[in-house]
Amino acid sequence: MRTTLRTSLAALALAPVLVPLAAPAASAASPSPSPSASSTAPSSKVGTTFLTATTLAPGQDAKVSASTGDYLYWAFAAAEGQTPAVTLNVALAAAADRHGPQTWSVEVFDGLRRRQSCTAGTQNATGEATATSLALSCTLRQVRSWAEPWSGDPLPGTYYVRLSVADAPQQDLGLAASVQLHITAKGDPDDAQPEGGSLKAPLVPPVNAGATVAPGSTAVPAAGARAAAPVEPESHWYTGWFSGVNSRWFWTVAGGALAALAGVAGYTLTRHPRGRRPARYGAVPPQAQGPSQAPQSGQYPGAGQR
Repeated sequence: MRTTLRTSLAALALAPVLVPLAAPAASAASPSPSPSASSTAPSSKVGTTFLTATTLAPGQDAKVSASTGDYLYWAFAAAEGQTPAVTLNVALAAAADRHGPQTWSVEVFDGLRRRQSCTAGTQNATGEATATSLALSCTLRQVRSWAEPWSGDPLPGTYYVRLSVADAPQQDLGLAASVQLHITAKGDPDDAQPEGGSLKAPLVPPVNAGATVAPGSTAVPAAGARAAAPVEPESHWYTGWFSGVNSRWFWTVAGGALAALAGVAGYTLTRHPRGRRPARYGAVPPQAQGPSQAPQSGQYPGAGQR
């Protein structure tokens, strides 16, 4: 009993000394946090249609391998007040494998798939047979907060980048090529012009860009995408007359009855009276007994009078 008590008191006396010595050892054994990624890795995927376009996050680049002659599609988001700019660098196939110059083209479309004009940059670049790479770029107009229905001004929403070969020898189609894409956007919502307008819903497709929907499944809306609510038709005092399941049958029968009455009335008003002659010629004489008997002169009242 006395030995156990002495051991417990000795342990309590040495505890303040052992705790500081154990702390550094524990801290040295614990792993240090790994540094986080400084930037988003470049995307290595690309789409071949508008529906399969690869969506790029803000600040994310793309570096893909493709074949000469393919249509390459990317998608990115742009907000009001921003001025997007697209820069591409195309590494062509080896000069020994090419048979002539190649012309590449870059185009930008908005969420309604309307082609947007470029204010600056080289949209079409031609590389000679000895060229190793091509540089293309396109700077869009400033994204507006609203626009007139008849205009093609850029609006907030999703934008598509399409890279294609405009002209190349037939033998060069299918050769390997490498493409690097970089997208920048300058400006902020405070610079959006004109003021006093707002867009009801961004031009963003209601489904995820670049994703296909399997048969029988439900499409999941993309993050931040809102579909515009359908506008209710304006009602008038005569709206109920033309609505309903049987309204067309009612109007068909009523129109047929009115057409029949109009035909009968028109026939009654326009037909000539039967068995009568105009008053200036007098009454109709009785029929003769035989076909050889002809009426004599003066037999009709008013005959011979001019």
